[in-house]
Amino acid sequence: MRAGLQGLAFRLRQLRSLGSRGITSLRVRGWTGTLERWRQRRAAPSGESRLVPPPSASASGAALRLPRPVAPRASIVVPVYNQLHMTLACLRALADSGDATAFEVIVVDDGSSDATAELLPTIPGLVFHRNPKNLGFIGACNAGATKARGEFLVFLNNDTTVQPGWLDALLATFERYPDTGLAGSKLVYPDGRLQEAGGIIFADGSCWNYGRFEDPAHPRCNFVREVDYCSGASIAIRRDLFEDLDGFDGLYSPAYYEDTDLAMRVRRQGLKVRYQPASVVVHHEGATSGTDTGSGVKAYQVANQIKFVERWREVLARDHRPPSAGAEVASERGRNRRVLVLDACTPTPDRDSGSLRMTALLRLLREEGCSVVFFPENRAHDGAYTEALQQLGVEAWWHPWLADVPRWLAQHGDRFDLVIGSRHYVLGPVLPLLRLQAPRARVVFDTVDLHFLREQREAELAGDAAGLRTAARTRKAELALVAQADLTWVVSEAERVLLASEAPGARVDVVSNIHDIAEPGPGFAGREGLLFVGGFRHPPNVDAALWLAEDILPRIHARHPGLPLHLVGGDSSPAVKALGQRAGIHFHGYVPDLGPLLREVRVSVAPLRYGAGVKGKVNQALAHGLPVVATTCAVEGMHLVDGQDVLVADDAEAFADAVLRLHDDATLWSRLSEGGLENTRRHFSPDVVRAPLRRLLDELPGR
Repeated sequence: MRAGLQGLAFRLRQLRSLGSRGITSLRVRGWTGTLERWRQRRAAPSGESRLVPPPSASASGAALRLPRPVAPRASIVVPVYNQLHMTLACLRALADSGDATAFEVIVVDDGSSDATAELLPTIPGLVFHRNPKNLGFIGACNAGATKARGEFLVFLNNDTTVQPGWLDALLATFERYPDTGLAGSKLVYPDGRLQEAGGIIFADGSCWNYGRFEDPAHPRCNFVREVDYCSGASIAIRRDLFEDLDGFDGLYSPAYYEDTDLAMRVRRQGLKVRYQPASVVVHHEGATSGTDTGSGVKAYQVANQIKFVERWREVLARDHRPPSAGAEVASERGRNRRVLVLDACTPTPDRDSGSLRMTALLRLLREEGCSVVFFPENRAHDGAYTEALQQLGVEAWWHPWLADVPRWLAQHGDRFDLVIGSRHYVLGPVLPLLRLQAPRARVVFDTVDLHFLREQREAELAGDAAGLRTAARTRKAELALVAQADLTWVVSEAERVLLASEAPGARVDVVSNIHDIAEPGPGFAGREGLLFVGGFRHPPNVDAALWLAEDILPRIHARHPGLPLHLVGGDSSPAVKALGQRAGIHFHGYVPDLGPLLREVRVSVAPLRYGAGVKGKVNQALAHGLPVVATTCAVEGMHLVDGQDVLVADDAEAFADAVLRLHDDATLWSRLSEGGLENTRRHFSPDVVRAPLRRLLDELPGR
């Protein structure tokens, strides 16, 4: 009863929050801008899994051609025993996969009695090897490995249909996670059900395919994570590591438990075994070995479990859960804290500063060994942005699996040690539910910036009485959450000081923007022009761009005609786009990679007249060694010193003068460039944020 009432109360609070935000958006953006923003947030991809069907396989293998690069990066080893039609279909899928990775295909014929030995050697590009006698699956794989030239060995069953991009994704795991020793694909049944999203080894040596028979698109099965092992139907390992480990162990001949044992030996080397959901392979399980463990080759599955337990008894007892613990608990290898992160939508780090900060926070949580679950308030799968979180190792949820938030929290709330709620309008409606359904979790209110401060400054600048009333309501909501949360995060020392007076006694930490130092670009002489960056859904950026174009740039051009201004940012209004028609202004709109512009221009400008928090556009420029001219508002709380790290000016004439002085003075430019880099190192690097994060994680109760 209580849970049902809490669910109803949540929906009412959420409706009130949406209504209030809608009114504010209408006032700031008008009907057109509000409807467009709603459309963008709702028109997201579904994340559904779509499989490419297996290609037809003619008995002749006509028109089948495989690549044979001079220096393959991957050597794909396919052991076969009869089933020629299955092998041909597998090879056609490899030929048609479209992967950019240079690969060779090595087929090892383990004594087939059909036409395999006659037909396969005629296929252009294929490396064919026939064992002098039947060696079994393990022997065939090891024989194929000796013929390989690639940096990576990829073992692939012949009863598989690889999906486009499977190999690129599989090998990218090693690039993103350098401590990866072995990586495995997502295996899917021909009927579309999931076969395996990584494997679990229980303490008794029994194994289970995680997610078996579920929807392959389920959020729990679609993020990179450490696993106990990956089934050998599709796995990748560095060739030198495989050789150092002496390959698959003949103890398990002819087959079964060789992949499980290999994973254990990889981990014994201090490396990780990871599941890669973006590498999708359809596995026609049982096509070659059957499924009956009481007879035939499958009978070795039972016998080899006994051998496996005898070898790994101590490790199994120490590091693995009993079957009674269940698959969910047993699958959480390498994750010591369970964290739920809530935000308005999926981070888009190439579009706005708040998303860049959130993505960096999620990365730090993962680096600290946390299991991280993320869901956006809009519950949308946001295409490549959601997939980027999954590749980061974040368990990202979306509709329809997140259709009912109260029910979801009732099912999963007990999992969490920590909840981070980003923005007052996201955390506010759900906080009472969290206290009920996630009672053990500490709750952090991540303000992102103090919204009421930004709204108040905007209203004061515009003389907007209605805006001041809105700011007062936001202040009440934010301060209430500060009082109710276990900890509040702000992005600057200035906001922490403000909350010390507004909410005395509340625990507040500074968790600011997070930036890595970029590779140095050209020096002063190799640059020219000005740059303004801002997402134009954010009203302060619209105001700044218009002020810059209408009041500041004419003063600059009066003394330096034709000095180019590059205006960058997505979600722009017609008024902002129209600025590109003015002399000297180059309007770029959304730019996915700002690197070239940050290395081309000489000065970054941030003429913000109102706002709150720490400004990502300033951070980003400083982290690239690009000096900045900014208003006092734009550098608030950033530990920047006028004339040492940045130039500060607050009226149009002074701003224009500062821009021209910096643009034409190589000594000043170099001093500010180095000062900005040092400011980033001291105040905005990942290690700065890691300290309060570790302090918080250390305070969480142990499990």
